[in-house]
Amino acid sequence: MTATEATERDGTEGSAPAPDPSVPQPAPGATPPQAPPLIARVAAELVGTAALVAIVVGSGVQATELTKDVGLQLLANSTATVFGLGVLIALLGPVSGAHFNPVVTLAEWWTARRGGAGVTLRETAVYVPAQIVGAIAGAILADAMFGEPLVKWSTHDRSAGHLLLGEVVATAGLILLIFGLARTDRLRFAPVAVASYIGAAYWFTSSTSFANPAVTIGRAFTDTFAGIAPGSVPAFIGMQVIGAAVGLALVALIFMTGGQEARRPTEGR
Repeated sequence: MTATEATERDGTEGSAPAPDPSVPQPAPGATPPQAPPLIARVAAELVGTAALVAIVVGSGVQATELTKDVGLQLLANSTATVFGLGVLIALLGPVSGAHFNPVVTLAEWWTARRGGAGVTLRETAVYVPAQIVGAIAGAILADAMFGEPLVKWSTHDRSAGHLLLGEVVATAGLILLIFGLARTDRLRFAPVAVASYIGAAYWFTSSTSFANPAVTIGRAFTDTFAGIAPGSVPAFIGMQVIGAAVGLALVALIFMTGGQEARRPTEGR
């Protein structure tokens, strides 16, 4: 029976059938009322982060084998990451929230600690190691698929100051986007919005937007296009943590609620 037929039968043509009041109706984009078991959520974070790093590293290797043009290599790498990340968020978001990123997990824990929604300290303590292990596994898997040494420390130095500034900007923007969507009840757009932002940040930030400590660690294990030298990793992670703090501060400033000004009508604007 179509929706139109249903409404014609009960005499309420032109309006959607009323939901059953006995069944809880979650907000669009919200996690289900009954959360999956912790082991399922941890597995989703590990597998999702592994898949993300495999996409980033694997597409980088593929790109360098297909062309010597660095611009085309970055285009191929960023395009694969956009589509892959969007699919992973859509698939695993309902299970774990699809963080795949320690700074996102820590930011959620911080907001929950201050009365907002988010993960608990126990969940944070298992999410973050799972993300790091997944990232390392993803880099090794990508190397294996392309016949590269399974573990070879990257020699790609990324220690310049302007690259570190790029990481602050990239991470701050990511946190602002995710938590801004949450504040405005638009998390249903996360798969498209987050993937699109990362794709754009590949190009507008000098660091090509790692914005993720776990991914940064994983990429140190591969001496390919997407790699980062182990000596550059601590500074990158430090800048990502600073960027996350900046992003949370921007969320608090831009999406503040409860003020008199926010309740004024916009008539005439």
